[in-house]
Amino acid sequence: MANIGRLCTKDSVLFLCDMQEKFRPNIFQFTNIVSNASRLLQASRILGIPAILTEQYPKGLGPTVPELGAEDLTAHPKTSFTMMIEEVKKQLDALGNPKQAILCGIEAHACIACTTYDLLEKGIEVHIVADAVSSRSQTDRLFALSRLKQSGAFLTTAEAVLLQLVQDAKHPNFKEIQKLMAHPSPDTSLLAFFSAL
Repeated sequence: MANIGRLCTKDSVLFLCDMQEKFRPNIFQFTNIVSNASRLLQASRILGIPAILTEQYPKGLGPTVPELGAEDLTAHPKTSFTMMIEEVKKQLDALGNPKQAILCGIEAHACIACTTYDLLEKGIEVHIVADAVSSRSQTDRLFALSRLKQSGAFLTTAEAVLLQLVQDAKHPNFKEIQKLMAHPSPDTSLLAFFSAL
């Protein structure tokens, strides 16, 4: 059977990539990207999905922004353009090597792209949350999403991920997840991407 990309809580890990203070003024739709990623982090706690957080050269680019709500996570500092550094690989091993990665953060054409390639090469299914991923340039963002889809990643949205993870209104945590969807996800200007397909 073809791999259709159905998300499952027991096999998933949430990747939160480099949503740091110095990127705030330069990243397209930064506030809305972080807001959508924060919803997913809240959902991961409710559903027991582990989360992995990285920071790109924090000495120069600052810490993770507080509105992400990731203060309880260990931020793995890095200089490479992939999240798949040694500490992250060890964390994945300790988690039993999850089969699915839900990927959020910045920048789409740099660290999100390199992380996606590394995860796919490791045999991990990648779900890029398009409305929780961005770059400084909307052009780089949209072409990166297109390129990553060609490489085999699944493109999705924050709300779609939430619904796929619970799969049923009878899920014991559905009411908590439903509260995270009380307001629609903020628009992050992705319609241009679909008009280009």
